[in-house]
Amino acid sequence: MDNSGIYVGLDIGTTSIKVIVAEYVKGQMNVIGVGREPSDGVNRGVIVDIDKASIAIKRAVESAERKANIQIHDVVAGIPANLLRIEPVRGMIAISDSSREIGNQDVVEVSNAASVHNLPPEQEVVDVLPDEFIVDGFDGIKDPRGMVGVRLEMNGGLITGPKTIIHNLKSAIRQAGLGLVDVVVSPLALGRTILNDGEQDFGTITLDLGAGQSTAAVIHDHHLKYTFVEQEGGQFVTKDISVVLNTSLDNAEQIKQQYGYAVADQASSDAFPVNVVGQNEPVAITEKYLSEIIEARMEQILTNIKKQLEKVGALDMPGGVVITGGGAALPGIETLVERIFETNAKLYVPDQMGLRHPAFAQALAILNYEGRMSDVEILAKTAMVSSERTVSETPQDDVVDEKPKFKQRTKSSERRPESQQERPKPTTNNSSSSTANSNRFDGIKKWFSDFFD
Repeated sequence: MDNSGIYVGLDIGTTSIKVIVAEYVKGQMNVIGVGREPSDGVNRGVIVDIDKASIAIKRAVESAERKANIQIHDVVAGIPANLLRIEPVRGMIAISDSSREIGNQDVVEVSNAASVHNLPPEQEVVDVLPDEFIVDGFDGIKDPRGMVGVRLEMNGGLITGPKTIIHNLKSAIRQAGLGLVDVVVSPLALGRTILNDGEQDFGTITLDLGAGQSTAAVIHDHHLKYTFVEQEGGQFVTKDISVVLNTSLDNAEQIKQQYGYAVADQASSDAFPVNVVGQNEPVAITEKYLSEIIEARMEQILTNIKKQLEKVGALDMPGGVVITGGGAALPGIETLVERIFETNAKLYVPDQMGLRHPAFAQALAILNYEGRMSDVEILAKTAMVSSERTVSETPQDDVVDEKPKFKQRTKSSERRPESQQERPKPTTNNSSSSTANSNRFDGIKKWFSDFFD
């Protein structure tokens, strides 16, 4: 599939909002603009003040516009792993004409059938991920289009998330004057970007060390199997430094980045000055003492994550742990993760010019995921959007556009993605979709117990 065009990724973090503009040409991503602004209205990766968050998003978008020399109208946003649920689903439809080749509409309908699911009222469908299609009993098919048969089945995964988080995300983006092209599950996008084919196949843990929270995700057999969010991150390290050294949060963050180590044994005994509240003169603190403060909190965070991963047997996978996120910039973080998780660990840092910092990994992953979606994945997501639109009561709920639109600031050589292949337009079947959506809230489906079947 040719997904050539311009994409804008939006990563809303606890301490900063990152906007990356990239152009896809023949499967290659070229970053043409970046905006990064301090977050506001965000707590632990979740929008808690829509008005403040929308202003911060607008500032970051404007910064990216100036650098990319385009006018941004639409974005692709990531949704955090907080309270995400991953469940296996199965759908089946009959093909009315056995002599007709299976087409786009059939894939949409079988995906729609698979997404008919009982959900608790506080959850909302985020994505439908097809694993395989089965045509008249022949399984293992990735793309059934062009085949003939009388029965089409789909096995896949259904990802749902809290309605509140999704609503706040959409509202803040809309209030910032932007359209929402797609919502991408952040740990899923990250896994597809920072892991190689073997790591995704045999099983690997991605560890995103953010400022407000730390997210572990298990990728196995090329699928997202499990996520866990530890509600502590780099901000808590900064607060510890501030409290212990009696200095401001800004000073604490600065010295953490400049002198801190994740493992105290790797720090030196060299001293540096710290402005202490109530003292007229700076106080000398050694790098080793600072790093002991950092290591204590990081060890607590990682130990809590390890306990959850042990419950699902994730630490037995051969891929080990791949670390990224702003907190991964601390020297020695790999050593600390290896010591606590008792498995191999490595650091992922983006290699794009100007973005060579682990804090940009998530924003790049959102872009990479959207730009590399296959036809079948787009069709499956179209079915989900179509189903949601059937039960929408107000136009503002209908915020997923079919493709992004951009305007070049200069008059000549407009950079528009009209050449990009359009996603199939959602189709609605009022009778079947209404029945499917009414059944969706009948009860709570028990979460599957074995993530690695």
